[in-house]
Amino acid sequence: VDDRRNGRRRRCGTDIVFLYQGISVRCGAEHHFVGGRHGDFSGPGDRAASKGDTEMTNEIAQQKIGRPLILECHRKIPVKCQNRNRLVPIFLVATVVLTVASLFYLQIDWIKLLSRVPDIGGVFWELGHLDFANMSVIGEAMLETVSIAVLSLLYSLGFGVIFGMLAAKYIFRLPWLSVITQSFFTFLRAVPTPVWVLLMMVCLGMGPEAGVAGLCVHTTAFFTKSFAQSFESISEETVEALEAVGTSRLSIFTNAVLPAAFSQIVAWTGMRLETNFSECAVLGMVGAGGIGFVISRNLQSYEYGTAGTAILLVFVVAYAIERMFVQIKKKI
Repeated sequence: VDDRRNGRRRRCGTDIVFLYQGISVRCGAEHHFVGGRHGDFSGPGDRAASKGDTEMTNEIAQQKIGRPLILECHRKIPVKCQNRNRLVPIFLVATVVLTVASLFYLQIDWIKLLSRVPDIGGVFWELGHLDFANMSVIGEAMLETVSIAVLSLLYSLGFGVIFGMLAAKYIFRLPWLSVITQSFFTFLRAVPTPVWVLLMMVCLGMGPEAGVAGLCVHTTAFFTKSFAQSFESISEETVEALEAVGTSRLSIFTNAVLPAAFSQIVAWTGMRLETNFSECAVLGMVGAGGIGFVISRNLQSYEYGTAGTAILLVFVVAYAIERMFVQIKKKI
């Protein structure tokens, strides 16, 4: 009981007794709101509260403050979802049906698959016997892979900022330009990176050039969407205020929008560098050069020790890239 006259606050059992527009007593799961003046509950009501009783009768309230209780709430809070989304069960049923249909269509031989499971452990055991005899070849291939990932990232970063500016709705305020830009790069992003690399290999030949060009296409499409979302996260009122004082659209972008979205750009860049490095390790297996070519060649020739060393180096470099960008984001 919060007694304003005597400056005291008491507890009802283990629950706090608080004041709300007069006096409110809370005991257990029941709430009793008593309107009127502040009262000193030192009689039967106080003794009931000290014993942990969960109700206060109207007679006690009438005796102490001259008014009966005006509200008593004994109902439990409803926890059942009132607006249940009916699409969720439909989605789950459709997922199960498609999964079963895919299993029947592929006609997977589960007996053969389970019989080959012990061989997986044998392969990893062979990969664990690392062979460092060809470290010079592995090191050169790793440097080539990192170079491909970094070059494709830097080229795509510049293109992504430009096209992301065109795709954002609040920069030039041309809806048709935003829709056309987003639709075009959605198509580019829908095509997997290995397909773009294979197309570039047809045009440019086998080698790192095809890898850089193919990665640039998909990475630019990724940056366009990501940067456009980052630019649109800036308050529209800020852009309108700068326009009201006569600032040009390009000046608004370079001096307000781009600096505000810089931390998000760094985060997207770090994530994409990790993705590009991982994809480079795979693209080397299709002729784009790099560490992937070394891993593929040694696996096909059953030189598991050299392949295991190259795979371990890929893990180490990927982890180093991740930790580097984590530290950079902490300092921004």
